[in-house]
Formats: sequence, C-alpha cells, structure tokens
Amino acid sequence: MGPVGADGTLPAATAADASEAEADGVQRVRVLDLGCGQGTQALRLARAGYAVTGLDGSEPMLADFARALDAEDEAVRTRVALVRGEVTEAADRFGPGAFDVVLCHGVLMYLADPGPLLDSVARVLVPGGLLSLLVRNGDATALRPGFAGDWTVAAAAFDGSGYRNRLGVDARADRREELTAQLAERGLDVEAWYGVRVLTDYAADDAPVPADPDELALLLECEERAGRTDPYRAIAALTHLMARRRSSGDSAEGG
Repeated sequence: MGPVGADGTLPAATAADASEAEADGVQRVRVLDLGCGQGTQALRLARAGYAVTGLDGSEPMLADFARALDAEDEAVRTRVALVRGEVTEAADRFGPGAFDVVLCHGVLMYLADPGPLLDSVARVLVPGGLLSLLVRNGDATALRPGFAGDWTVAAAAFDGSGYRNRLGVDARADRREELTAQLAERGLDVEAWYGVRVLTDYAADDAPVPADPDELALLLECEERAGRTDPYRAIAALTHLMARRRSSGDSAEGG
C-alpha cells in the first residue's frame, strides 16, 4: 500500500475496485474529500474514475472548484458533487457508511479538537473503508524554527502542539502515536504512514522549482524515498497516515 500519489491515484486494491466497478456498470468507489478547497485532488480522482464528493466551508474555494470543473469533460463532471458546509458536519450531511474512501488532507491542523471530525470520518466510512489523513507532524515542529535560529519558538515546540505556519496562521500539530491511538479508539487502524516534505520543507520560501526536468525528477525521487524511510520520515513536516475502518466482525475495541 502506498499514499495517494501526485496524480491522484489510490492504493492498488482501491484503484482496481474502481476499474472493475466502471467495467461492470456498478457503483463506483465513493470518495469524500473533506476540505476539498479548489478541488486539486478531487478532480484528479474524478478523472481516474472515482465518484467524488467535495465538502468545504469556503464559498470562494468552491467557486474556484466549480470553474475548474466546468472545464472538464462531461464524464468527469458527472462524477463530482460539491457540497458547501463545515467539515465537522460530515456525519450530519451523509449517512453511515456513505463512502468507501475519505480524504482529509491539511484540515486537522485548523481544528482545536480533532475528535469530532474523527468521529464523523468513522461514521461515514463503510466498514473496510480507507482514510487518507495528512496532518502537521507534531514531532518535528521544533526543526524549522531551530534551523532559523529562533530558539524561543523551538523550545516551546518540544512540549506544545501549536505553531505558526508560513501563511502567518496559528495552527495545531498532531503527534503520530497519539493520533494513531485516537483513530484506533474509533475503529480506524493505521496500516501505513509516510513523511511528506521531508527535505524540501527547509528550503527558502522563495526557492524556485528546478527548471531542469531531470533535476526535478531527482528531487521528487529523494522526497519519495525519504518519506518512506526511517529515520527521515519521522521528522517530516507533515505525516500521512492510511487507516482502515474495522469491519463489524472485528473484535478489537472501538469497532
């Protein structure tokens, strides 16, 4: 199993399910993108054949998404549904087991308490469904200010969960072991995890993307390898967890 790729692909088993569903004319794999924003990931998944619902509370973001969707082929447009609402309302808007896959990328850091959202995710996922969760890595928040020589902020990061991101917004980080336990309490078992922005997070804000395709490919190769390899992945700026909703027959607590 691997993370959701840059091209919007999901782990092989899920992708195979989508292809089989399309070929047989049965229901497509249903994906909920929580905090979908302008639809970057959702559109890639829709193009790959998934049925995607995007939920976001920002009207301007959804307007951008709608404009991008208008430029797509009709087949893609029919696979996408846009819903305006807060991510914490997911359980109220959708029924139990409404989705096979839930994406929640870059959302938890803006919630003071992730518990209600995790409750919603567990509810809307079908048993055996997959959660793709991307969070700020609480085990690495001292690194960036430390490398910048901001020792006051670095010292506070060791014991705290708050940080200020590059947009100047105060946010919150999650520690992997604690988050894994929170997911398990809700019947979601982490099957794999990865580091994201392991090396490039420490580049200058104005550092250009390599213009040479070979250099860019090598950069991405290094990031991909670091994100899968200890000890590098543990100190990535972001942590990507893949968790599976327990089937009703599983005996573990929280199912």
